[in-house]
Amino acid sequence: MVAAFIEELLFAPRTKAQKALVWLLAPLGWITARWSWRKLIAKKPIDLGIKVVSIGNLTVGGSGKTPLTANLANRFESAAIVLRGYGRKTRGVIVADETKTIGDIGDEALLYRLLSPKAIVIVAEDRAAGVLKAKSLGAKIVFLDDGFRHREIKKFDILIKPNPAPLNDRLLPAGCYRLPPKAYELADYIAKEGVDFIRSSAVSNPTERMVLVTAISRAKRLDPFLPSGVVAKYYFRDHAVFDFDKLREIAARHNATSLLVTRKDQVKLGGYEIALSVLELSLALSGELVAATERYRGE
Repeated sequence: MVAAFIEELLFAPRTKAQKALVWLLAPLGWITARWSWRKLIAKKPIDLGIKVVSIGNLTVGGSGKTPLTANLANRFESAAIVLRGYGRKTRGVIVADETKTIGDIGDEALLYRLLSPKAIVIVAEDRAAGVLKAKSLGAKIVFLDDGFRHREIKKFDILIKPNPAPLNDRLLPAGCYRLPPKAYELADYIAKEGVDFIRSSAVSNPTERMVLVTAISRAKRLDPFLPSGVVAKYYFRDHAVFDFDKLREIAARHNATSLLVTRKDQVKLGGYEIALSVLELSLALSGELVAATERYRGE
């Protein structure tokens, strides 16, 4: 309930209480905008001696960044993906090999290993250190997950622009923008949903009575892709670790024949005894976006 309230507040406030809170928080957003913009443009990019492509967004929440990054990485030989590794219990630069657990590298890195099995996957708070590690391991191109703000690295910046645009265009904490919308002017390529990438979905192992259980940001964006047979929906906070007893209770409550999860959720449910149906979202990329990335790689 709290997560749903906050998401509505940031993206599309509808109640009087939400709108009043946005109005009260707006001055903090203005302060955030000035500080974040000055910090952003003050950074001087350094060439790390390897091609780096950053895929990022200006808003909080899901925007298709992970599947877009994986899709692009899969098009190149000797590619690496570098990300922060949100939610991990470790620090430093870690190569996300098959020996690493979710506690070591976080759920997104596990997902990247699934989506891009040929790529080197590295988690690092210091993105430059992660890029240099990838270079030392033989990578020829690095895809930087959520790297737009790391302008100290010389790179090709792809910014995802949601379509439709959020109704609330204020900055955190009054709205969903992490940086001022004018930051789109600093991007090398703006990837628009529905133009540069189009989502499609498929369900593996569909069953008669499925309960959607997911821990992704803005989970309601899954609604257009849900199959028939979904009898209930449960949304947990982004990156949440699932309580298996709670999941058993949910399944029993609805007499579920399977839990419907995303691939990001699936990586956290290994060994769970109930049947899983997996909602697999994929992207089709425009030729223009692919060509722009390939041109940068060939420079």
